[in-house]
Amino acid sequence: MERDGHTVRGISVLDVDPKVLVQAEYDHPTVREIAESIQKADGVIIASPVYKAAYSGVLKTLLDLLPRDALKEKPLMIGGSQAHLLAIDYSFKPLLAALHAQTILRGVYLTDPQIDKTSPLEPINEADLEERISNQLKQFIEIAKKLKSIPE
Repeated sequence: MERDGHTVRGISVLDVDPKVLVQAEYDHPTVREIAESIQKADGVIIASPVYKAAYSGVLKTLLDLLPRDALKEKPLMIGGSQAHLLAIDYSFKPLLAALHAQTILRGVYLTDPQIDKTSPLEPINEADLEERISNQLKQFIEIAKKLKSIPE
C-alpha cells in the first residue's frame, strides 16, 4: 500500500503456517522472506495485543526465528493500551533490544474504544489521537531517513 509517498507493507503472524512457527523452521521460505522484508525496510512498526502482561506468544515465536540483527538500525514504533504501558517497557523493549533495535520510539497507545474496526481505511475518529499518531509517524519517518543516509 502507498501512503503519503511511503510504501507500507503489513506482515502478520497469521501469514506464517503455525507448523513453521512451532517447529522453529527459521530457514523456511516464508520466514526468510519476512526477514528480508524487515531488513530492507526503512523502519518497522510492531503492534501486538497484550496477554498476561506481555506481547503475544505467537509474535515472540516469529521474532525468535528472525536473524539476531533483523531490527538493527531500524527506527521502531511499538504500542499497546493504556492498561498495559508497563508491559511495553518490561517485556517488549528488552526483546526488541536483543534483536538490535536501536531507536525505539515511544509510540501512541490506543484502546479498543478508540478504534473503529468497521472502517479499516479511517479507523481513528478522534482528532486529538489522529494528531498524536501523525506527529509520531513524522518523527518515525525522519529517523528512518537519517538512518538510511548513513553509509554502512
